[in-house]
Amino acid sequence: MKKIWVSATLTAFAAIGFSAQAQAAKVDVCVFDLLGKSGESFQMAQEWALAAKGWGAEVNLIPRQDEAVADNDFKAGKCDGVFMTAMRARQYNKFAGSIDALGGAPSNAIAQRAISFALDQRNAAKMVTNLGGKKYEVAGISPLGSAFIFVRDKNISSIEKAAGKKFAVLGYDDAQKIMVQRVGAQAVISDVSNFVAKFNNGQVDMVGAPAYAYKPLEIYKGLGNNGAMFNFPVLQVTADFVIRPEQFPAGFGQKSRDWFVKNLPKAMSMINRLEGEIPAKYKMNLSAEDKTKYQKMLRDGRMDMTKRGIYDPAMMSVLKRARCSVEKTNFECSLGGE
Repeated sequence: MKKIWVSATLTAFAAIGFSAQAQAAKVDVCVFDLLGKSGESFQMAQEWALAAKGWGAEVNLIPRQDEAVADNDFKAGKCDGVFMTAMRARQYNKFAGSIDALGGAPSNAIAQRAISFALDQRNAAKMVTNLGGKKYEVAGISPLGSAFIFVRDKNISSIEKAAGKKFAVLGYDDAQKIMVQRVGAQAVISDVSNFVAKFNNGQVDMVGAPAYAYKPLEIYKGLGNNGAMFNFPVLQVTADFVIRPEQFPAGFGQKSRDWFVKNLPKAMSMINRLEGEIPAKYKMNLSAEDKTKYQKMLRDGRMDMTKRGIYDPAMMSVLKRARCSVEKTNFECSLGGE
């Protein structure tokens, strides 16, 4: 009788274990990467998907080389989650999407602090939004590095000399369009899939991009022998991982965010390496006076964008604390307004 009871108990436990495996959530996640499966973002997503098995999710990664297609697939329910740039993901969560604010995180060290804080458990409620009766959650933020301004002609050696020049901007980011117009340049509406191509073939004179894009998008072709890169970060480019939480196991979002925090140092090391690989001959260093002038200009623009509702005011406070914890003597640390 005892043997029968033990056997029945073991069978029951085995059945429970099998049931738990069978109930692992199967989800489709679209991953935007200009290089598809061979890109750094997709490779990072593969590492994340492997870890997600431990959180009860069986992830099917779907590569998308067109970011608009990835977003539309997510909207249409073809994907349960999507990796895309924060500038486009801002529509789902303004708090996380505002890390990319102009001049908000002017160094990789500052960006790392801001991202770590945003993904911390104390901000879990800010990661969830309800839009049009649909629930969204930011389950990860990954840095892509500081964006620098590249010019085809190094004689465009200051923002003042950019007046009248054509500047490629991402059409879905109002902040870029407004800021380019404020400095007197011509905003040429583009998409992430073609903005550098316009620079390379001479359709625009200037473009902003991270070192992450330098080799894959062949920015050196646009620089040629007479181009330059302003060695002054104008914003931090990040990627957001947005999900429909009801499609994932309970507690999945925070476990995923914790994974992104744990992998931040690795991502930052890669970014520093890529920035170091841009040839020194292209880097145009600014004077301390010009740097302060441009920081003030970006601050004014950032505050204006926040008043317009483009940026999230709570994230602006986070970014300022991050900046002043790294650069305590910065002029803005004694000022209010953010």
